[in-house]
Amino acid sequence: MYSQESISGRRRGRSGPTPEMLSGLACLICGTDYRDASGQEVAVVSHRDDKQLLACHGTCARMASGSVGGLDETPLPLAERVRRHGAGGS
Repeated sequence: MYSQESISGRRRGRSGPTPEMLSGLACLICGTDYRDASGQEVAVVSHRDDKQLLACHGTCARMASGSVGGLDETPLPLAERVRRHGAGGS
């Protein structure tokens, strides 16, 4: 878990969401790679181009959506998000 100060610092140093963030493979706020973070609880916080944008459940989700649980929606399975990312995001 990151402190709010470190998350804010990371966000200021970033120009925008990475392709992994847009594919739901990394947290929209802190950048945690869900492919490496086994068991990380994620929350859907937004949508962009028919894709789910995800954040870590808790502080990151609250910063991205205003709710610690994000939207009332189940994230796609990691394997499906990886497959879509490898296929060029289609």
